[in-house]
Amino acid sequence: MSFQLIQASPEYKEVVRNLMQYYIYDFSEFVNSDVQENGLFEDYPYLEDYWKEGSNRFPYVIMQNQKYVGFVLVRYIETEERKYYSIAEFFVLKKYRREGIGQAAAEEIFNLHKGNWEVKQLESNKPAQLFWNKIIVRYTKGRFKERFENGRRIQEFES
Repeated sequence: MSFQLIQASPEYKEVVRNLMQYYIYDFSEFVNSDVQENGLFEDYPYLEDYWKEGSNRFPYVIMQNQKYVGFVLVRYIETEERKYYSIAEFFVLKKYRREGIGQAAAEEIFNLHKGNWEVKQLESNKPAQLFWNKIIVRYTKGRFKERFENGRRIQEFES
């Protein structure tokens, strides 16, 4: 598998915006999301923030054989209680799923951003829960905490 995870500089912004349409389409079965008058889903509200100077947001594109196959949006969150990384959005095109690309990309993201992590999935999104549980169990060798909060399953661990 010749997969690449590339930190998305500003010239990738349009690629991520376009791939986001497929992501929102896939996600629309779990949330109330419909296309607008122009046939497109509404733009992802925080996308521009990923390219602002000094942002605690990190955009990546996933490629295989020089083709775009997905993206990852990572946030670094600082509160008075704690500091941690979070997967804001994670997407692999259906054609490339079950090939190990998502797992390899997730593990590379965890290795690039060392520290505390939280990964959240909607309780209704069983495929995402299965995906993340498998990856996090493997990556942490079972050393993670899990909780349910506000309709989400949340795994916490350190990379």
